[in-house]
Order: sequence, then C-alpha cells, then structure tokens
Amino acid sequence: MAEQGLFGGVFARAGLDRVRGGRLAVQFGGAAGTLASLGADGPRVAALLAEEVGLPLPVLPWHTDRLRIVEVAASCAGAAAVLGKIARDVTLLAQSEVAEVREGGDPGASTRRGGSSAMPHKRNPVAAVAILGCTRQVPGLLATLAAAAEQEHQRAAGAWHSEWEPYSGLLRLTGSAASWGAELLAGLAVDPARMRANLDAAGGFPLAERVAGLLAPAAGAVAAHDLVAEASAEAAAAGLPLRAALLGHPDLRRRLDAAGVTPAQVESALDPAGYLGAAGEFTDAALAAHGAATG
Repeated sequence: MAEQGLFGGVFARAGLDRVRGGRLAVQFGGAAGTLASLGADGPRVAALLAEEVGLPLPVLPWHTDRLRIVEVAASCAGAAAVLGKIARDVTLLAQSEVAEVREGGDPGASTRRGGSSAMPHKRNPVAAVAILGCTRQVPGLLATLAAAAEQEHQRAAGAWHSEWEPYSGLLRLTGSAASWGAELLAGLAVDPARMRANLDAAGGFPLAERVAGLLAPAAGAVAAHDLVAEASAEAAAAGLPLRAALLGHPDLRRRLDAAGVTPAQVESALDPAGYLGAAGEFTDAALAAHGAATG
C-alpha cells in the first residue's frame, strides 16, 4: 500500500504540475473571440490582463475550447484516485478483524476520535472515511465537465454555465481529500506484530507458491504445482495448516523426500519474512521518486 500510494502520488503530482505549468491561461476574447471592440489594442490589452492576473497569455482565446477545464479536472481526479486508494486500504486494514493499522499514533486518542456509539471497542478511521466521502464524488463531476466540453460556435448556451458548480465542487473535494490525506499519513500507525499474527493465522497458504518453487527444480514445475495443490486441498478440508499436510501425510512426505526437500527447507519456505521479493527495492524506488518530485 505505502509504495503504491507514494508512486501513484508522484504521477498525480506530475499531472497537476503539468497542468499548472502549461495549461492554465487567461481567457479574454470578447463576444466572438476577436477582441474587435478594442480595435488594434486588443492583443496588448489581453497581454496586460494576463500580466495583471498572473496567468500566461494563450495563442488564441479559448472560450469554447474547454480542454483546459477538462485537463484541470482530470488532474484533480487523478490525485483523488490516489488518495482514495490509500484511504480504502486503510479502512480495510483498520477493521477490528484485521487491525494492522490505525489512525493516529497516540493510543489514548481512541476515546476522543473515531469511537463508535454502538460498539465502544471500535475505532473508526475518520480521516480515511472523510477522504472516501470526497473522492467518491469526483468521477461524476469529471464526467459532467467532460460532457460540457461540447460547446457551440463562439459562446455556448448552457454548457459553459453547467460547469460552474461541478468545477468548483471538484476543486473543493480534491483539496479537502488532500488535506485529510496529509493528516492520515502523518499519523498512521502500523502494527507489524499484528501483520505477522495474521499471516501465521493464514496457515501458510499464502506461501504455497514459494513451496512449489522450492520443489520445481527437482520435481518439475507441473508436478510441484500438483503436489502443493493436493496438500493445500487436504489441509483446507481438515482445517490444518499447510505445513501439517506437507510434512504429516506419508505419501506427500515421501514425494518431498524424493525431490530432496527437507522438513527444514519446507519450514523456511513457509516463513513469510523470507519471501518479500523486491518489496524493499520498490519501496526505496518509490521514496526516491517522491523525493525527486518534491525536491
């Protein structure tokens, strides 16, 4: 979750920076987009206006070219999507049955924020819920703005006006979600012991792939897959951990011995701490990308 959120945030930030740096521009064109009422001074007045409001001067007036509006909205929607992904993961990981993360680093805060009136033991992830309350509204607002981009001739009748509320609402909701997201991530507490306990409670089944990989060099990929699948089915049916089925069944044990796989190797393969893959490298890369983007 963390590295995906960081890396997604890098791309979302890049999208916002691109729009802010190259797509915001003053709009000043008069009734038909020609500045005819200003005579020869039209372009100079437009340039002075751009300087006054601190926006770039576009090549052409863009009153009915709404791509700039759509791009701002889309970049905000991208940021909202990243924030929503993080918030959704937090709500799932903070469930009482999972309890691998919680909002706020101060355990004593549980009685002051996020408490449930019906279930006193429960601590609701307030910031994550607030983020999702914002981000769930953004896609519909983006769709409205994209639909309003079809505008006739030099000045639309209705389409331009239909943008006002969804555009301001989208900006407000994205900004609110970002503010809640900063609070959420600053105080997010992770419980590694609970994570390990949940993995242990899974009975080794998440490590079935690793056991199959251990067997594959000696037994072949297909045979290794079939053996682990058989052991997993027997263990699940009997309510046993995968280890018990692999090492406790005489026929399966014989096939493991034939493949030259020892009980110690099976035990090691079923330890999730040794099967992290490139998670560390991915996290470092995401942090580096985030650092480069934020300076």
